[in-house]
Amino acid sequence: MPLPSPLPSPWQDPLHGTMLRALFPTGLGMMEFQDKRVIVTGAGGIYGRWIARAFAREGARLCLSDNRAEALESLAEELALPEERVMLHRTELMEEASIRDLAAHVKAGWGGVDILVNNAGIYPGGDLFDLPTSEWDRVFGVNVRAVFILSREVAHLMVAEGVQGCIVNISSGASRKMNPARVAYCTSKTTLDRLTKGLALDFAPRGIRVNAVEPGFAPGSEVSPLSDEYVSNMLARIPLGRTSGPDDAAAAVLYLCSGKASYVTGATLTVDGGNSIRT
Repeated sequence: MPLPSPLPSPWQDPLHGTMLRALFPTGLGMMEFQDKRVIVTGAGGIYGRWIARAFAREGARLCLSDNRAEALESLAEELALPEERVMLHRTELMEEASIRDLAAHVKAGWGGVDILVNNAGIYPGGDLFDLPTSEWDRVFGVNVRAVFILSREVAHLMVAEGVQGCIVNISSGASRKMNPARVAYCTSKTTLDRLTKGLALDFAPRGIRVNAVEPGFAPGSEVSPLSDEYVSNMLARIPLGRTSGPDDAAAAVLYLCSGKASYVTGATLTVDGGNSIRT
């Protein structure tokens, strides 16, 4: 469901503009994404916010998607983009009609899409012995099915416009291993990795590149909170000795969407401080 655009902010004020430039230093240095139309799902989460910030400082137009209206409004206020450079859409990724409405919303406002970042995902726990079928379906619905539907809808928009666009799926190192009580999540991310390659294969003749990023561990999610013990254990196993920061995975996403990666499709870029070396 489209949300009203955020109220105009003092972004035009010289002082505010200086503050924005300090907050969002240019990432690639060439404003390669100036005016590009970018959809980011799960924009209200940790990685979604970081990815949105990275595209914002590169001059992109952003359609921010999440199922939490308050999270979207908070991010829009933080980014302080002019009204014509940001859209908000409350998307229920378990509902195909809502996903299709997201694509239609961007088409109506900006004519199409250049970049899609399928960032939304859920990380529920549950031993398979007792896991309800509905919970299994929810994990795969958000982490896999919604990615397929939105990628298909966006690809149609790209082809209709003659856009050689990019899609980046946010995966996880969990795709290569199994964790107790997290089997549904791990399996969904394994499936997402295969879906990424399949989309890349089928979309390549249409000039659309599809890749994935496996981010590092970043605690603090409001959607899937983690215990202090779990966070400490994870930090202890990361060779580079720190959790993922705001520029790590975001820089990888921007690279894969840039001209520097024009010959890259079907790839997965791991940015996890070496955590996956042991898997």
